Amino acid sequence: MADTGKRTILQFAPFQSSIDEGFWHKLCSLKLNKFRLDESPIPITGFYAPCSHPQVSNHLTLLSESLPAESDEEPSSLLAQGNRNRCPVPGILLNTNTLESFYALDKQSLLKAEAKKIRDGIYSGKVEEDSSVLIRFLVISFADLKKWSFHYWFAFPALVLDPPAALVNLKPASRCFTSEEAESLSRACNEWRSTSSTADMPFFLVSIGSSSIVTLRHIREWEACQNNGQKVLFGFYDPCHLPSNPGWPLRNYLAYICSRWGVEKVHFFCYRENRGFADLGLSLVGEADISLSQDWRNHQNMRNVVGWELNKGKKVPRCISLAKTMDPTRLAVSAADLNLKLMRWRTLPSLNLDLLASTKCLLLGAGTLGCQVARMLMAWGVRNITLVDSGKVSMSNPIRQSLYVLDDCLNGGKFKATAAVESLKRIFPAVEAEGVVMAIPMPGHPVPSQEETNILQDCRHLCDLINSHDAIFLLTDTRESRWLPSLLCASANKITITAALGFDSFLVMRHGAGPVDALRNSQAETSNNLSASMENLSLSSQNESQRLGCYFCNDVVAPIDSTANRTLDQQCTVTRPGLAPIASALAVELLVGVLHHPSGIYAKAEFANSNDNGSTEQPLGILPHQIRGSLSQFSQMTLVGHASTCCTACCSTVVSEYQTKGMDFILQAINHPTYLEDLTGLTELMKSVGSFTLGWDNDSENDDDDDDCVEI
Repeated sequence: MADTGKRTILQFAPFQSSIDEGFWHKLCSLKLNKFRLDESPIPITGFYAPCSHPQVSNHLTLLSESLPAESDEEPSSLLAQGNRNRCPVPGILLNTNTLESFYALDKQSLLKAEAKKIRDGIYSGKVEEDSSVLIRFLVISFADLKKWSFHYWFAFPALVLDPPAALVNLKPASRCFTSEEAESLSRACNEWRSTSSTADMPFFLVSIGSSSIVTLRHIREWEACQNNGQKVLFGFYDPCHLPSNPGWPLRNYLAYICSRWGVEKVHFFCYRENRGFADLGLSLVGEADISLSQDWRNHQNMRNVVGWELNKGKKVPRCISLAKTMDPTRLAVSAADLNLKLMRWRTLPSLNLDLLASTKCLLLGAGTLGCQVARMLMAWGVRNITLVDSGKVSMSNPIRQSLYVLDDCLNGGKFKATAAVESLKRIFPAVEAEGVVMAIPMPGHPVPSQEETNILQDCRHLCDLINSHDAIFLLTDTRESRWLPSLLCASANKITITAALGFDSFLVMRHGAGPVDALRNSQAETSNNLSASMENLSLSSQNESQRLGCYFCNDVVAPIDSTANRTLDQQCTVTRPGLAPIASALAVELLVGVLHHPSGIYAKAEFANSNDNGSTEQPLGILPHQIRGSLSQFSQMTLVGHASTCCTACCSTVVSEYQTKGMDFILQAINHPTYLEDLTGLTELMKSVGSFTLGWDNDSENDDDDDDCVEI
């Protein structure tokens, strides 16, 4: 309290703020997923309660429930009416996009704008409906989503009385009432606080009858109390614990009392508690004289306003960092998702991160390509990755294969599938990665009878893996090792991406959907006459030509053993070092494109500057079938190849034969080199082509006669 001449100015204890960590976490989520670049004011709700300790004031608190619900959330139960420990207070949050914008805000104008809402609520009668508008608040903030640091500043707008209110007296409530009145007041307060309809109502009237009976009433009943000739005190929930100062909510309460009811001698009751019950020894009763100037009474004029919260006695914002308190795994997940979520702010609002996170990817091969693809998948937000490889990490691997280090090579080397998974989890602990040590059975590599059981078990395991995943990457280093996965993917109709490397060239392609007519057309595809064979070679079948081809559709021979009798440079994957990262990145981008395309696996091949790409271009750009690149020429081209009716991996004949005979068919294909060629008609085709001759007419005089020409 301050003395000015003969007047003692009534002074108020400032409101203090407290922000729960969950508030910042939810703000980050809303900023990334909902608000994005929008800087519009955000309605929020703060909570406070009467002081409940003789030495500690209560704060106005922000919780995660203070913010608007996200689209998939239900309204919080804490916002329900009647929570005695959570008196709701309306507020506004202004969250800027940059730190510079935060500091450039016109803080005084913002404060006056919020104070005007309080003043308008006083004169419009809104305060009688919801008295909490008298203590509305403002928060300005900047959230640094990369560093998990937050700059913020609270304001509790208060209308400054002119001249200031004079304090006549202020003392503990226990000294202001008779014992009967004190007992009745305590009982009335406890009942008010225990009733759901009034427990969170911060402003009220204390009516004392002639028979010492105390009743608590709504502030809208002031006139009724006056007519009864009762003694009335203006009560409020006081968050302050100080014995000589009322709390901040009284400031606007006095402005309301004087402006609305014309009262100039105000008796007020600062309600405080102890262990959840009324404590009249801690509560205060005071009297204030108010004599407002005529100019102040003109509600068209905006009065002086105060309310910015001090930070250690200075008018400066606060800053908090949550990075050190967060679980490292959660922090890693947040940081990893940040770049992807920022894509949706401007460039890719339709990016489906939930789809990417839930897509299960199977990587066949954990070498140079497999390591790069795994990391690229994680960068795109894929969280479920399985790697299959039977090899071990050798001394030459770590320099080219990014998931391995020297320690993985020691003592004979760790299995690549195991070491790769360990590395992925060190890089990103939240990834759900699994390593499977298994060799892929291959045609052209005959199986001894004593090993057939193990080979068939591997085949079944591979089939189960493909069926349980959404997308399969073929990243092995031999052609024949891709055959069985290509067949199984065609049969299961799985998204399949192939990446293959040469010395300075690469191929990245997506396989087409599996043949839906595998059983119906199996016989039609094996016609042994010349014309039918030529039609097969030119992919003229109406059914198959609509389907994109697989890795084997351009071949006219079945896959054979490509590892036998090879020199050292042929045994190793000798490629230019920059090739694998390029091919791996394109392979993953191709998968992301397929996942986001409306047609998915059935999407047609698209080309740049083509009119056949659909009515609208997809946000991620075109979706090609094949990408072939050359480092020596620094060039890249997109091609399309339709499904071949003679393909040894995905044609209807092969797929239907596998679906009919199962593992017996796979054993036949592995042990007999010509089995697949005989089955698909390639053998007859090659014989027919070998015996086919063309007749040439060299007579220049008959150039116009085309009867002897044959068009192929």
